[in-house]
Amino acid sequence: MERIKVTLPDGSVKELDEGATLADCAAAIGAGLAKAAVAGKIDGALVDLNAPLHDGAAVEIVTDRSPEALGILRHSCAHIMAEAVQLLWPHVQIAFGPSTDDGYFYDFALEGNISSDSFEKIEAKMAEIIKADAPFVREVVSRDEAKEIFKDQRFKLEHIDDLPADEPISIYRHGDFVDLCRGPHIPSAGKIGAFKLMKVAGAYWKGDASNEQLQRLYGTAFFKKKDLKDYLHLLEEAEKRDHRKLGRELGIFMESDMAGVGLPMYLPNGARVIRTMQEWLRKELYRRGYQEVITPHIYKADVWKTSGHYGYYHDNMYFFQINEGTDEAPRQTEYGVKPMNCPGHVMLYSNDIHSYREMPIRYFEFGTVYRHELSGAVHGLMRARGFTQDDAHVFCREDQVVDEVCSILDLADYIMKTFGFEYAAEISTRPEKSIGTDEMWEKAESFLRQAIERKGIPYDINEGDGAFYGPKIDIKVKDAIGRWWQCSTVQVDFNLPERFDITYRTPDNSTARPWMLHRALFGSIERFLGILIEHTAGALPAWLAPVQAVIVPIADRHADAAYDIKRKLEAVGGRVEVYGQNEPMRVKIAKAQHQQIPYMLVIGDKEVANGEVSVRERHEGDLGSMKLEDFTKIIADAQV
Repeated sequence: MERIKVTLPDGSVKELDEGATLADCAAAIGAGLAKAAVAGKIDGALVDLNAPLHDGAAVEIVTDRSPEALGILRHSCAHIMAEAVQLLWPHVQIAFGPSTDDGYFYDFALEGNISSDSFEKIEAKMAEIIKADAPFVREVVSRDEAKEIFKDQRFKLEHIDDLPADEPISIYRHGDFVDLCRGPHIPSAGKIGAFKLMKVAGAYWKGDASNEQLQRLYGTAFFKKKDLKDYLHLLEEAEKRDHRKLGRELGIFMESDMAGVGLPMYLPNGARVIRTMQEWLRKELYRRGYQEVITPHIYKADVWKTSGHYGYYHDNMYFFQINEGTDEAPRQTEYGVKPMNCPGHVMLYSNDIHSYREMPIRYFEFGTVYRHELSGAVHGLMRARGFTQDDAHVFCREDQVVDEVCSILDLADYIMKTFGFEYAAEISTRPEKSIGTDEMWEKAESFLRQAIERKGIPYDINEGDGAFYGPKIDIKVKDAIGRWWQCSTVQVDFNLPERFDITYRTPDNSTARPWMLHRALFGSIERFLGILIEHTAGALPAWLAPVQAVIVPIADRHADAAYDIKRKLEAVGGRVEVYGQNEPMRVKIAKAQHQQIPYMLVIGDKEVANGEVSVRERHEGDLGSMKLEDFTKIIADAQV
């Protein structure tokens, strides 16, 4: 028999019989690997374990520990869920069923509704299928064969018609269940260690609201039962920390159908938190050489045409007409609400002639912007239609770019450490659709790498995910329950300096184009606050808490002393309330704890006589009595 040679990830070469599969290769390497194998890669493409190898192939075995493994497992479990639904409702029409970041879903059309009450019997049927451990089998069929197989499934027939004429059509069989699918899949159903149905929702065929509405059934799956248990615990913890729930309970923000979707409104506590965040960062930015600017919320459409947003970002913006003529000669002018602050900062830069000696010029603004997000994508503060960016733009010479990026990364590090976030970074490189020369892109990406390596920050490369106008560094933060969130970004821009024709004077009195850096460190202040609320479970740090201390007089005769203490604490900047209501002490204590107030001060006869306060800290509990002067210093130190 002929032999073939394949190359493994470590560069070693394995010799196998002609016709050998990935499973054969895994077995030849070792029994442990063969047992752990889920799928594999041939020349970089994900395939099933029974895929045949060819001479010279680059081969990688995907095990249950590989990054791709969980998605493959969940995709396979989605098929098993659809199989169970079809067994229980034989006339069901089946649409699409992909894996997702957290699990999988399938869309169905059937008489009657699938509800959470149906989950138990669907899960029982899935358990039967998994126990049977039937293999997943791939077949490539002709278009006519596919139409015959799916003659009773109208969504499949429509999808077949949508496929390009030259595209191979693959199907997967699992027992009596069959579906159109590219794969890959796990070898057999028994690899699924744990699964659970999560929820049911409505969805439209192909995501188009003009099409038929379907029922979308969500689930998740893992290799091990412990992983499912940990995941469900994480969901419970996330639900308790949900910033929308805590935002209401803590009086941070509200949303109103009357106002519109995705337009959060801050209550007094929330306004205080936002302004405190801004003031804290404003002081730091002034200290680091930034200048604050303020720009309008709307511009004529000509601005957005010059910037490129009119063509590239039109569908995400709000445009309207204003009559700027007279009754005799009406003239309509189109305006757009700003989705970004950058064009305004470029226009401010162009207001004057700049010398190379002035560079870098750093403008910052807490600028509120508006973007037309789909209503289904809006999610509290995390994704809103109206939000405020801690936006800044740096105009600098080429020889200053690395230093400026380092300075921005240093500020990002300071912010993340202040708020207690672990973070990671990635550099996103040139996308397929982009502007600028190869030389400019290579230079810009090199500058970003130099800066991030100089700061000693580990980073990944995200190939092809840069902005169309330049590469970027993104900072992702990890919250208290292990979730990662995109926050800070620094971007290089070749687009706006060219489009707005901005320059500076060089030493020989000629003109040169400045480099432009975009940067946002909170990113969206709303989103950062939402992440922070969930990270802290609503217990914001004392310097940021809307109310830093409450004073609880034990009896009415202590009220005057309580208000006197309030005035003294407010004199050093403290944010203080007196709980003077005629309520039991236990109710007042529970109220302060529920509101996550950092300090509670109890005032009775002894405290009044000795000039003391009895202090209770929200996490540590009773701290005992201390002199008012000592507690005043604690509050003074907790100010921005």
